[in-house]
Amino acid sequence: MGTNNFKTAPFFELPCDNGETVSLKHFPDKRIVLYFYPKDSTSGCTQQALDFTSQQAEFEKRNAVVIGVSKDSLKKHKSFRDKNGLNILLASDENSNACEAYGVWVEKSMYGKKYMGIERSTFVLDVLSDGTDRAVLLEKRQVKVSGHVDEIIKYLDII
Repeated sequence: MGTNNFKTAPFFELPCDNGETVSLKHFPDKRIVLYFYPKDSTSGCTQQALDFTSQQAEFEKRNAVVIGVSKDSLKKHKSFRDKNGLNILLASDENSNACEAYGVWVEKSMYGKKYMGIERSTFVLDVLSDGTDRAVLLEKRQVKVSGHVDEIIKYLDII
């Protein structure tokens, strides 16, 4: 750990499905795999959450914690977690502050209609050498669900 050649990760503090608040400071000795996804209980988002859950032991072996973030409410997160047996943290960013800070709240288009939404993205964060801030080691945008979790695990193996 302790890297100086990367940009500093934007700070966030968000309520989580486990009833606690989560922020970068809550995991002082762990890498953070922070992934943003559009919406609970949609097919792609469900598969992505299941993939992260199925590999939870692999992330723990690599000293990493996984946090999924969407604009869904805590109530929706809890239902999503319970229905699918998820064991990753799900944080609620209803006001879009974290989404905007990480640049994932973007204009999208579907069937010719433009709207604002979350761009599926993953960030791998590590502690900076001063021990207080986080560095963004990896930033993946427009993530494709299939194979993504394995790609993140392989990345954690080489850093």
